[in-house]
Amino acid sequence: MSHKTAIVVGAGIVGLATTRALSLAGYKVIVIEKSEKAIGASIRNFGMVWPIGQPEGLLFNRAMRSRQVWKDISDSTGMWYNESGSMHLAYQEDEWLVLQELAELFQQEGRSVFLLGSSTIAARFPHVQQKGLLGGLFSNTELIVDPREAIKTTAAYLESFLDVQFLYKTQVSNVESGAVYIADKKLQADQVWVCSGQDFETLFPSVFSSLPITRCKLQMMRFTSSDAGMKIGTSVCGGLSLIHYKSFAKAAGLQKLEDRYKAEMSEYIKYGIHVMVAEKKHGEFTVGDSHEYGHSFEPFDSAYINELIFSYLKKMVDCSGWQLIHSWHGIYPKMQNNATEICLSPVKDVFILNGLGGAGMTLSFGLAEEMVKQFAP
Repeated sequence: MSHKTAIVVGAGIVGLATTRALSLAGYKVIVIEKSEKAIGASIRNFGMVWPIGQPEGLLFNRAMRSRQVWKDISDSTGMWYNESGSMHLAYQEDEWLVLQELAELFQQEGRSVFLLGSSTIAARFPHVQQKGLLGGLFSNTELIVDPREAIKTTAAYLESFLDVQFLYKTQVSNVESGAVYIADKKLQADQVWVCSGQDFETLFPSVFSSLPITRCKLQMMRFTSSDAGMKIGTSVCGGLSLIHYKSFAKAAGLQKLEDRYKAEMSEYIKYGIHVMVAEKKHGEFTVGDSHEYGHSFEPFDSAYINELIFSYLKKMVDCSGWQLIHSWHGIYPKMQNNATEICLSPVKDVFILNGLGGAGMTLSFGLAEEMVKQFAP
């Protein structure tokens, strides 16, 4: 029996998730990636699978489905992951008020969250800074992978278990209905899915220019501790994260909190900084991040932005003795009309899946299953 065939352009997380969904739907899939491995935004992030940041309903359910798929792949391959949960900390009364409001709202939705007082946090998470700490909101649903390992392992999983073919160091020059061109070679398939992040502009420039889409540059760092046994025990976020995620917008006190940040922390607002730390295996700590928007960016990372991030981090976590081992930036496309993604078909049997706005690790597996079910039955 002949298989339906599909070509996926891009081997980042959206491309891999789409490949998985197509393969499970009965398609024989070829993935084409221009680099010798995925090196874009999919490996330049926290590795956080972050349901708490997604609003109730479709997006939260999509995040929870993605979380389950990450666990399934990890358990099948032996890949490291950590069901770390997350802790949002409050050091000011208005932050604590918002966390209390969110705890009530989230519990009404059936989410696994609860408030912890400062003494409980000190006992359970002793490396969290205690000075001025009022309390925190703990969530059980967050999961951490190492994106550098996760993308590579997921590709190997698809190749081994689902018989997917990968063509690396291969540049797609044109896409048309049922085919892609590699230089002067034409590869045909029943469907083509373009999942190449910001690079889809090169294949569909008129589509890209017609969309309410921009790019976001983020800066991040990775540290090790001189205390080889140091563990934070969860993913930690400060108050600035409360104004970043859509799921927190329903808190009545959030606008007042945001107004204070704008007045007192204007540089953080200017660069879209909210500070989080994710603990990886081998005693590594990933810290970030900033958000600058535009069509193109300077290729140089700002020491000033990194200093702002680390200065805020020190108010949340005991990071004395930490050594910087990596710093980097990533760039991803983001919709400007509050859309959570784009999935469109510019020509017959060609689909562009993109624009997840930095939530690819959290949403891609669930989203891809939904889109493939809809467009590739």
